[in-house]
Amino acid sequence: MAAGLRLGPLLRHVDWETASTATVWVEADRPCTAGVRCADGASGSSRTFAVAGHHYALVVVSGLTPGSTTEYEVLLDEGRVWPPEDHRFPASTITTPPIPGADEDGEGSEDAGPPTVRVAFGSCRWAAPPAGGHASVRSDPVGPDALDTLAARLAADPDAPRPDVLLLLGDQVYADETSQATRQRLAARRDLDEPPGAEVADYDEYTCLYDESWRDPEVRWLLSTVPSCMIFDDHDVIDDWNTSSAWLTEIRSTAWWHERIVSGLMSYWVYQHLGNLSPAELAADPLYAAVRATPDGTEALRRFAAEADADPSRTRWSYRRIFGRVRLLMVDSRAARVLDEPQRAMLHPQEARWLRDEALSGPGSYDHLLIGTSLPWLLPPLVHDAEQWSSALCRGERGGPDGRWARVGEYLRQRSDLEHWAAFPDSFGELTELIREVSSGPDAPATVCVLSGDVHHAYVAEPSWPVAVPGGAPDARVLQLTCSPVHNSIPAPLKAGFRFGWSRAGRRLGRLLARHGRTGTPPVRWQKTGGPWFGNQLMTLTLHGRKAALSLVQAKSRKTGPQLETVFDDCLTDDGPSPFSQSTKR
Repeated sequence: MAAGLRLGPLLRHVDWETASTATVWVEADRPCTAGVRCADGASGSSRTFAVAGHHYALVVVSGLTPGSTTEYEVLLDEGRVWPPEDHRFPASTITTPPIPGADEDGEGSEDAGPPTVRVAFGSCRWAAPPAGGHASVRSDPVGPDALDTLAARLAADPDAPRPDVLLLLGDQVYADETSQATRQRLAARRDLDEPPGAEVADYDEYTCLYDESWRDPEVRWLLSTVPSCMIFDDHDVIDDWNTSSAWLTEIRSTAWWHERIVSGLMSYWVYQHLGNLSPAELAADPLYAAVRATPDGTEALRRFAAEADADPSRTRWSYRRIFGRVRLLMVDSRAARVLDEPQRAMLHPQEARWLRDEALSGPGSYDHLLIGTSLPWLLPPLVHDAEQWSSALCRGERGGPDGRWARVGEYLRQRSDLEHWAAFPDSFGELTELIREVSSGPDAPATVCVLSGDVHHAYVAEPSWPVAVPGGAPDARVLQLTCSPVHNSIPAPLKAGFRFGWSRAGRRLGRLLARHGRTGTPPVRWQKTGGPWFGNQLMTLTLHGRKAALSLVQAKSRKTGPQLETVFDDCLTDDGPSPFSQSTKR
């Protein structure tokens, strides 16, 4: 029987330095050789590797033409499996950037300007449809999916500007909130009255989540033609993953947790992490080589995942991507934590050193720095102060680390999700100082943007540093850009709470908490300059030279079907016309 395409293709890494290579991820239903064949003659192939009875390949496509768009097809053992015969979407394509200073023949060109880079981002996509099948316009309980709606717009209008990359900032799957269809699949395997109940328990059950998320026809086509970068957040494993040492001790005492965390990291490595890597990084990755070198890579990957959970410093999920003069640093703000109270940190020392080195290397070599972290650096001020207050109580600022206030702080931290950057005060200060340092001086980029999700609303916040700070205020424009969810909801009380958190009254209450917790003066202050917006939404940064613009679109139900409607559109730099002008579109 001929091999079939189970999932994919996903277009992942497109090289912006040579503009000649890309990677395409697929899952097949049996061992085979996966190939990608492009209309312009570029191609690549790879033998599948096996994990837990599933078969995957990450095909490196080489020979692409810089500054071009080419259609491609996927073959398994030389039989075409993508696009399918009944495909109702445009052809999947790979678009490569132009190389600055080169003409069509690769010769130098003084007139060539910097390419425009469009970066779309968001987080928190609950892919489960309501009972009875795929979500319709009016039956979806959380409203139209922003990714589905983006796909529909791009498929219907070939001239619409496409993102050059889609950043998915966490909660790509929900291991702890499964749909009715997934629960039925789980119930066929085990007793859901036994822990972990209707949550996923092992690797095979994780594959059900990716099936549900990426087999959605619109999303499947979108991910086949728009490159993507991904990082996990808590729901990819479990709500509030790695909140504190007490949280970790309690969950490790359960009989089911070890299999859950190992399977979560294994599936993340296969489905998300591998595609974040460049062909050169893949070639140098010893785990990737080990998994491919054996008929069944399950045990090698399982050992790696168990070791990564036991000692986060043994691996790095964070990574760097370059898009012309734009540098993206995607930061692991979940698995890289140090949870022991005296040394509590968002990033373990090696990870923090990596972030600092990558941000400061090559001064003047980039015009825009993007720091992707699933958790916002700057929160509504009341939420920030509450997190710092609870952290102070837990470390013993009121009555010692074993006192009543410490127990109150831990209770609130776990029950109220107080575990963002603000809940790690030293790490918050270090990140703040790093951003100020990167943003200052003659080689500073035009913008430094922290891209985040998690909190189920969107906003723009802009910091200001005290005049007395050594080194002075930044020369670059610094922004916190938060966009969530792509497809989920937020309870009305939480919505009201976030609005209050940005209010003057909320700020006053936050100052009272800070005084009680003796948290001191924050190293930076910030104001909300856009939002809060609630709904299923995506942000897009458009970057051209040292110019930058930001837009926010929301998916809305209309009589003619779901529509993307722009609710925010602004130029972030004032040194020229908006990069949305026709002259910079491609």
